[in-house]
Amino acid sequence: MAGTAPGTGRAPAGPRRTALIPTLTLLLGALYCLLPVAWVVVASTKSGSELFSTFTFWPGTGFTGNLSDLNAYRDGVYWTWMGNSALYAGLGALLSTCVSAVSGYALGVYRFRGRETLFNVLLTGVLMPPVILAVPQYLLLAQADLTDSYLSVLLPQILSPYGVYLARTYAAASVPSDVVEAGRMDGAGEWRIFTRVALPMMLPGLVTVFLFQFVAIWNNFLLPYIMLSDDEKFPITLGLHTLLKQGANAPALAPW
Repeated sequence: MAGTAPGTGRAPAGPRRTALIPTLTLLLGALYCLLPVAWVVVASTKSGSELFSTFTFWPGTGFTGNLSDLNAYRDGVYWTWMGNSALYAGLGALLSTCVSAVSGYALGVYRFRGRETLFNVLLTGVLMPPVILAVPQYLLLAQADLTDSYLSVLLPQILSPYGVYLARTYAAASVPSDVVEAGRMDGAGEWRIFTRVALPMMLPGLVTVFLFQFVAIWNNFLLPYIMLSDDEKFPITLGLHTLLKQGANAPALAPW
């Protein structure tokens, strides 16, 4: 049998050992990334006095007290911040993925004059630091009287140049032009071809776009910091920032 050692019927061990090295490397990398997460989970079970006096990864006895203090802080505003983050990240990533899917499909499948120029202009958005765009976005939304609202955080997140780039690349690679032409010959309209034929083919790439955008919006601090003043609309990133500032200004809030 091809691919087996003579007289043994077994596959050679060389490739298997070679594949073991990258697997172990990835496992070590995953362990390195998960250690801080594990520390945060364990630290949440400790009281202030236990946090620095017990073994780092040994659970404490203060989880219930910590949870009660968290719920009591301003009538549970922490959970409002979590809900706001879920709204911003979930809805923003969904809308951004939809826009990226339509834009990427058009740029990847259709042939029209100026397509590459338009795509290159969109790509320049990837090179723009968020701090450069934040002030113009604030001025535009202030003119529309949308600052200090949920829309002021959602609207700037809808168009993601990187998401359009990924969707365009995946559409060009996964949607054959022959399939699109066959759909047209069968009498299907462009929207039907996109939703029924191209979209299922692009789905794995769009999941990647959604996850990237979800994480980016969830971790976003600068945009809500500039747009929002009502702390009931804060995401968790901005809410924790204000909480830590209060703790720094009033040491009594830090029980240890």
